Amino acid sequence: MDKPKVLITRQLLPEVLDLISESTDMEVWPDAYPPTAEQLRELLADKEGVLTTIMDRIDAEALDSSPNLKVVSQLGVGVDHIDIVEATKRNILVGNTPGVLAKATADIAFAFLMSAARRVSEGDQWVREKQWELAFHPLHWLGVDVHSTTLGIVGLGETGLEMVKRALGFDMEVIYFSRTRKEDLEAQYGIQYVSFEELLRKSDFVSLHVAYTPDTHFLVGKAQLEIMKETAILINAARGPVVDPEALYEALNSRTIYAAGLDVTYPEPILPTDPLLTLKNIVITPHMGSSAISTRRNTMYMAVQNMTAGLNRQQLKACVNPSVYSELGIS
Repeated sequence: MDKPKVLITRQLLPEVLDLISESTDMEVWPDAYPPTAEQLRELLADKEGVLTTIMDRIDAEALDSSPNLKVVSQLGVGVDHIDIVEATKRNILVGNTPGVLAKATADIAFAFLMSAARRVSEGDQWVREKQWELAFHPLHWLGVDVHSTTLGIVGLGETGLEMVKRALGFDMEVIYFSRTRKEDLEAQYGIQYVSFEELLRKSDFVSLHVAYTPDTHFLVGKAQLEIMKETAILINAARGPVVDPEALYEALNSRTIYAAGLDVTYPEPILPTDPLLTLKNIVITPHMGSSAISTRRNTMYMAVQNMTAGLNRQQLKACVNPSVYSELGIS
């Protein structure tokens, strides 16, 4: 019996590719850069499964080009690059990898918080530029405290909850805003639910952990930044378009807020001419929130499990469109 044909849109760890090859006829896109839309359609033409990254746009045209496609397995949580409605119309299962990324993403979000507050990246650059000439001065390199401050979490999902746990270790008061109030977590961790506006007004740190949807596009813009404290720090480890980059530049440049930390930008990659890159009070990294070895390995394995389950008409470990199960007779 022929093995199902699958497309892997990026190189993965060798042991993961070995696992995939055991049960499938696998084609791996060899380049670091993603295939073009036309190349992707050609690659998908005879495939039953595809394992994607956020850089691969799986839209209606891509789905139309792949009549045999059974499952799209996303390496990561976000699926805004996949047309879920069109996939569901075609009874194509879509899987993602929640859970395995939350701790690593919270780690880097908290690293941003600390780095921006205590000017770590700025100080490192200062030393490397050989500008450290005076050993110590009591008024030099003053930042803001992390401990005993207020952290506002926007989006209390898995990553948001991991941020709560880290914040409590620094004696921080935690307030949150989320689509759904979670009174059980309030009781367990001593956190408080507030409105979005109140969160912006009270927080020393605002950390964004929402999914990217039309409702969260530019969730933080000029009006929201003007509500925040002058000493506040904004952290975005969610999706780039959740924050209006022009408004953020103006707020940082005018010191409307103190600093920011971004693991995601809009667009990605950030343009070399982006004015945000001229500022010292911002830390920016290249979307590396889940880039820890064990986390990335576990994410890959979960994506493979989702793809394998979809090929075998079984329930995925995490399915974005479970309504397809009933259409396919999967129980």
